Amino acid sequence: MNLSHPWSKATPLFDDERLVSCAGLIPVMALAEQTGLAELITDRVQIASTRVASAGVNPAGKLTSIIAGMAASADSIDDLQVIRSGGMKRLFDQVYAPATLGQFLREFTHGHTSQLASVARAHLVNLVERTGLLAGIESQAYLDIDSLLRPVYGHAKQGASFGHTKISGKQVLRKGLSPLATTISTRQSAPVVAGIRLRGGKAGSGKRAASMVADAVKTARAAGAGGPILVRGDSAYGTSPVVAACLKAKVQFSLVLAKNPAVVRAIGAIPEDAWRPVTYPGAVVDPDTGELISDAEVAETTFTAFASTEHPVSARLVVRRVRDRAKLEELFPVWRHHPFFTNSTEPTVAADLTHRRHAVIETVFADLIDGPLAHMPSGRFAANSAWALCAMITHNLLRAADSLDPNRPAPSRGVTLRRQIVHVPARLARPQRRPVLHLPAHWPWADRWLAIWNGVFGHAHGPPATA
Repeated sequence: MNLSHPWSKATPLFDDERLVSCAGLIPVMALAEQTGLAELITDRVQIASTRVASAGVNPAGKLTSIIAGMAASADSIDDLQVIRSGGMKRLFDQVYAPATLGQFLREFTHGHTSQLASVARAHLVNLVERTGLLAGIESQAYLDIDSLLRPVYGHAKQGASFGHTKISGKQVLRKGLSPLATTISTRQSAPVVAGIRLRGGKAGSGKRAASMVADAVKTARAAGAGGPILVRGDSAYGTSPVVAACLKAKVQFSLVLAKNPAVVRAIGAIPEDAWRPVTYPGAVVDPDTGELISDAEVAETTFTAFASTEHPVSARLVVRRVRDRAKLEELFPVWRHHPFFTNSTEPTVAADLTHRRHAVIETVFADLIDGPLAHMPSGRFAANSAWALCAMITHNLLRAADSLDPNRPAPSRGVTLRRQIVHVPARLARPQRRPVLHLPAHWPWADRWLAIWNGVFGHAHGPPATA
């Protein structure tokens, strides 16, 4: 590819008030309006300003501005300026400046973040009702829980502390903040975020997990999960409080148990002829070695967990064992065992395959890290908590918009949706006082863009023009 003109003699001017850099925000934010996002915020988020008298005014307009900026790839408060460029003010009302939005976020307290969390959960339910966001939720739903550590730097971040994280398969200490998240998925649909809660960096992975599971189950039920719900998690969540929360909510669980003498004895008592081979559809990462494996053996036994507590629980202990490839010359095979505790009714091999799909939550984390959670933008803990909840709403909103395209081959990552759908340049015109968006000719994803547009607005007024 070569330059077509001697551009060194050209004069670039940023002076066009009718050019729009993110025309895809129109159907995305229209979908937010149709699902009552602003009304939910107005009803549930009440901020009485303590620092600046006007900072807490109009939370609906300010939070939707933040969400629109996140949908347009903003990962810091300054990046929210993107929604004020060119002709964006002609497309949207109440477009606030980044300084105003940052001042607004700093007014948040723990109580305000709880209010916003209830908005995020209710809005997810509305999105499911409006779109095909969680197809098949009425027959089977999967609820996954996990945490991550987002690194921060400097001394100005409230709540930041050193916590354990895994980098390249090795445990390291890193200073940061630790969001705990739950997701809901089905056999036909990609996961959406059911809840997210920011914690200090040194918080244990399972801290406050039981209440998160309870809230996520309520959200799934409200979204139409009339059938079984399976809660999946790693060893940080294979605890008595989390299992008790699952039993109280009358849902199934599939949780990894940390190895202790009782678990080791139960594994050793499994007869050799009980092991069954299992082949994974794709290679998976061994958590001990970091190597890819494609086959293993599974067996199960009945096990009573938490026997020393007041509430012991008896269920199935399903064990996956993998041959230790570092010791192939031994006299007897050496196996590494990975147990999980479940009350599901699936056969042993199917239960193992279902449990392994817990890794789907990592795709959500990848989306959030490659988007709004690339940074924790504020020095105040509650402001960062509100930022994380806005990231949740944005993720679910983009997923819902993507689901409006009936011909999409597979759900797309957030960065793909932003590049193909949101970041579409357009020129705004008003012939005969009717707004028309002139979009680029030969846009590779024009059909997909128009499918989402028609899914939001219908075909009554026709599509925007391409030029």
